[in-house]
Amino acid sequence: KVILSDRKEYTAKLIGRDVESDLAVLKIEGTNLPFVRLGNSDQSRVGDWVVAIGNRFGLGGSVTGGIISAVHRPTVGGAFDRFIQTDASINRGNSGGPLFDLNGNVIGINSQIYSPTGGNVGIGFAIPATEAKPILDTLMKGAAVQRGYLGVGIQPLSEDLAKSFGVPKGKGELVSRVEPGEAAAKAGIKQGDIITKVDGKDVTPDQTLSFLTANVRPGTRVPVELIRDGKAMTLQLTVGTRPPPEQLAGFDPG
Repeated sequence: KVILSDRKEYTAKLIGRDVESDLAVLKIEGTNLPFVRLGNSDQSRVGDWVVAIGNRFGLGGSVTGGIISAVHRPTVGGAFDRFIQTDASINRGNSGGPLFDLNGNVIGINSQIYSPTGGNVGIGFAIPATEAKPILDTLMKGAAVQRGYLGVGIQPLSEDLAKSFGVPKGKGELVSRVEPGEAAAKAGIKQGDIITKVDGKDVTPDQTLSFLTANVRPGTRVPVELIRDGKAMTLQLTVGTRPPPEQLAGFDPG
């Protein structure tokens, strides 16, 4: 059921959902319905004022305000997404609610909080509108969201590992496993390689190999820069399609 602020109720139809981004599209039939517009979250900056609206604790239409605390923030379990962090009060029931800029544009979709108590402590996260839009557009067409996939197990480079491989700290990830028959194997990537760049973008703790790969359209041919036995090299790779999560149980892939 979808209940509007004037208490009119509509039966919604699920058009599509994407579990990994925690997004879904619902459709209701009606006329003269109010609506909001998605803004350009790429223009959002730390310190910008924002307003969050949601159904926190069942109190529908609750509004809170705050600032953007960080942009492009990874969270636990958010391998393929980066979030807008805000100190605007977000609590249980806010998920799916809009995060507005002061021009009335939706720049984020409230998603989760970090809290040792279960209540708001000023650390909330919203899915950026510019990342949500292509996913929503795909779901509205009745299609499944596809993400890029290399077919490798990856391991972050600790300070000791980086020193032993002669790689700057915080740059690159170690290939611990290569899946036979997948994109990485076909391109010649081997266990023990350190991948430093994908399509010209640095692999870093905030911009991980999984994140970079997931955001490349499957079938795209990209350069992958790596270090093997102390030597830098570049391989051309055609990105594959990431399998469903249930097929990847127990395997930390890129």
